[in-house]
Amino acid sequence: MDLDEIAEGVEQVSQRYAERFNIERDATWFVLKLQEEVGELTQSYLMLSGRARTKGKPLEEIQAEFNAEVADVFCQILLLARASGIDLEKEVADKWLSRLKS
Repeated sequence: MDLDEIAEGVEQVSQRYAERFNIERDATWFVLKLQEEVGELTQSYLMLSGRARTKGKPLEEIQAEFNAEVADVFCQILLLARASGIDLEKEVADKWLSRLKS
């Protein structure tokens, strides 16, 4: 599966979510949802690294939650880029991968 296929699937899931909860997916929503997911990722990381209460969860569960939160942030980035008309593959190639040539 390539990035476009992943982004298309994520878009479909996000549209269903928005319809189900009557959410207007505008530019503000995409940014705020990303911030929410980054916050959840941060909380999971703090628990995983021993810097926050584990709430009685075993390490395996905390690790699984951290993994899932990384995926959530990735998917929200895909949604934000798509909604903003950003060619993410091009931008990554220009900003990051171009440095491999030097």
